[in-house]
Amino acid sequence: GYYADRWKKMLISKSSPTKTYFDTSDQDPFCMYNYILDITTWNKNIRRGFINVKITDDAGNTVESKMNSEASTFQQYKRVKILTGFYEDFEKISKISLTFSTKTLIGPKHKLRILQMRLKSLNYPER
Repeated sequence: GYYADRWKKMLISKSSPTKTYFDTSDQDPFCMYNYILDITTWNKNIRRGFINVKITDDAGNTVESKMNSEASTFQQYKRVKILTGFYEDFEKISKISLTFSTKTLIGPKHKLRILQMRLKSLNYPER
C-alpha cells in the first residue's frame, strides 16, 4: 500500500493543481483496476440510472464492477463516460455484460438501448 501522508508534501509543493489517483480498494489484496466505460445510447427519452458491468474471461471467471454511486443521465445519441473499477483484472476479456437500474421500486421499468459501447483499461491503456 501507499501512505497518503508521505505524498502530502510532494502534492502541496506543486504550483499547478494536481490530481492524484491511487489504484487501491478496501478489499485484500487492495488493488483496483480502473476502466472507462464509454456508452452511446439510442433511447428517444432521457434515462437516468446506474450501470453495473460484469466482465468474463476465456476461462469463465467473472468479476463485477464497483461503480461510482452517482446516477448517470443518458440521452439519445449522446456519449456518456463512466469511471468503473474491478477488484480483479482479466488480460483477455471474452464477454461484457451491462445491467441498467434506476434503483426505484415504484414506477415503470426502463431499458437502456445501447448503440455503441467501449470499455478501456486505465491501468493498461494499450489493451
